[in-house]
Amino acid sequence: MSGGDIPTPFDGHRDRVRSEWIDHNGHMNMGFYVVVFDFATDEFFRWIGLDADHRRARGVTTFALEAHVTYHREVRAGDPLRFTTLLLEHDTKRLHYFHQMFHAEDGYLAATNELMSLHVSEETRRGAPMAPEILETLRAIQAAHDRAPRPRQVGRRMGLASPPTTR
Repeated sequence: MSGGDIPTPFDGHRDRVRSEWIDHNGHMNMGFYVVVFDFATDEFFRWIGLDADHRRARGVTTFALEAHVTYHREVRAGDPLRFTTLLLEHDTKRLHYFHQMFHAEDGYLAATNELMSLHVSEETRRGAPMAPEILETLRAIQAAHDRAPRPRQVGRRMGLASPPTTR
């Protein structure tokens, strides 16, 4: 992968809101956002080389260490979805990345998902370094993605704007 042909951000996953994802409010239930963001993670990992064949051949996998979802606008049954992914940082064992979910026709931002994943040996179930070729790919992606603006939701902290007063 060379810098000129690296999508920034990666724009490789599309989906559609399924009827079984709809809750009593008539929109996609919050739990299914995590599910569909996980599908976007699968596509991102395939793109960087951490696909099923690589995992099987090397006896490795990934575990999510932390995830943060923000919800911006609702999506409903049948709505088309488009996902982008930005690699925020990585080291030999961890990936920190950020998904954005857009309504694919209307273009609005529906939700975001910031994640930290750990590369794991299936044998030991502990963190393990990624293969050199994966790290080389990640370095190239990182160089391209570092030039992209960071979405304002990256690193977002949950809390009230001002602490409550006690009387």
